Formats: sequence, C-alpha cells, structure tokens
Amino acid sequence: MKNIIEVENLVKKFDDITAVDGISFSVASGEIFAFLGPNGAGKTTTIKMFTTLLQPTSGKILINGFNPATNPDDVRRSFGIIFQDSSLDDELTAFENLEFHGVLYGVPKKIRRKRINEMLKIVDLEKRRNDLVKEFSGGMKRRLEIARGLLHHPKIIFLDEPTLGLDPQTRNYLWGYIREMNKKEGITVFFSTHYMEEADRMSDRIAVIDNGKIIAEGTASDLKEKTKTETLEDAFLSLTGKQIREEGANNIDKLRNMRRLWRK
Repeated sequence: MKNIIEVENLVKKFDDITAVDGISFSVASGEIFAFLGPNGAGKTTTIKMFTTLLQPTSGKILINGFNPATNPDDVRRSFGIIFQDSSLDDELTAFENLEFHGVLYGVPKKIRRKRINEMLKIVDLEKRRNDLVKEFSGGMKRRLEIARGLLHHPKIIFLDEPTLGLDPQTRNYLWGYIREMNKKEGITVFFSTHYMEEADRMSDRIAVIDNGKIIAEGTASDLKEKTKTETLEDAFLSLTGKQIREEGANNIDKLRNMRRLWRK
C-alpha cells in the first residue's frame, strides 16, 4: 500500500530548544494513525510542519507526494484539519462557514453547494444551517469543523485533540462518522489524543513521541505486548513515565519569547 505521509529525520528547533528531534515514520494511504505523546512531546509541532504552519529545521516530509516547504499549495489541497481550538467564525452561520471554506479551496459552486448539503446532513446540522455558530454547543461546533475539514474531499484529515472536552455520546458519534468517511472515501486519518481508549479502539497503528523522539511504533496490541501491560494507557505510561509534564508543546513560542526578554 502506498504511503501518503513520509517523514525522514525531521527536526524542528526553536533557538536552543529541540521540539522535534530526528523523527522518521510513514503512514499508509487509508490508514487511521494515532500520534500519541505527553504534553510538550512534539505532537502539535509535528502536525504544524505537516500542514505548512511551521517550516522544518531539517529533514524530509512528503504529504501526498508533495513537500510542504516547496509545494505548500499542493499540500494544503491534500488535507483537511481540525485544530485543537475552535477555528470557526462565530459570527457566521453554519452554511456560511462551509461556503467560505469551499470558496477558499476553489470548489466549483454547483459541487460546493451539493457537498455542503451532504455534509450538514451527515453531521446532523441540516436544520441549523442558517443559525449563527455562536449559538452552537461545543459538540455542534466540533461536528461542523469536521464537516468543513472534509468539504473539499481531502486525501488526509489531521485531527489535533478532536474530542477534547466533549461528552462520551458526542465523542462516540464523531468517531463513528470519521470511521465511516475513512471507509467510504478512503480518507487517511492522522490524529493526536490524550484519550487512550480512543486510540486503542480507533487506530490501525500508533506512534508514541516523547521529548521530540519516536520511542515506539506499532498496533495497540504491539505496544501492550512490548510493555507487558493490559491496557494502552498502561503501555503509554510504561513508555513515557508517570511524571506530570508541565510544559506543553504549544508553550514553546512563549518560552522562547520569555528567554529573549530575560536576555535583554
């Protein structure tokens, strides 16, 4: 099976901080791939490099055969993304958020309107299409974000903590929908999560990153067998330790700026 994501010796440094430290792995087309790690391990930084939001310090990335550094537009057309924090426009309606996304990606109007109708129906927001997003619950916003991320028929969907803070019913609904789209349209799913049961139940394979390095890779069963544990959570703790991580990956820029101020 063809690899849709290929990573070789990928490094990202912020001044004297190495956030991603020479990682290499691949993801097959149509695979559901979990990317796990403690806070500050390098997960979000890696996803930002995959999605053209950050430039690598060194190493190689291919997304659907394209290099994010040299072919960013081709890479962007290849994926949809659900960020950890909501990125919807609360002052627009559900329809308007999807319409804006479709126009941005150059989806022809006739196809765009048909796809919007299909997606709103699939995520059970058809009756709320003309309601302002600021009136939506967290779960409704997440469903709309997934509809938006899949609107332009991407090859890959990146999900950074997609079900954070959602109730079990909504989490179950969202994953059922994502798996259905994976099977129906062959979309590759690349996701990070702190819900270990989610990764255990949903993923075909898992990579565990810690301190910027890939420390384990395989199926959930492989990781449990390797660590001689019964649950993926226990396997994860065995691999990464039980110490609480105080510094998240998203704080690296803040830490860098603070250090610059201290040096002045």
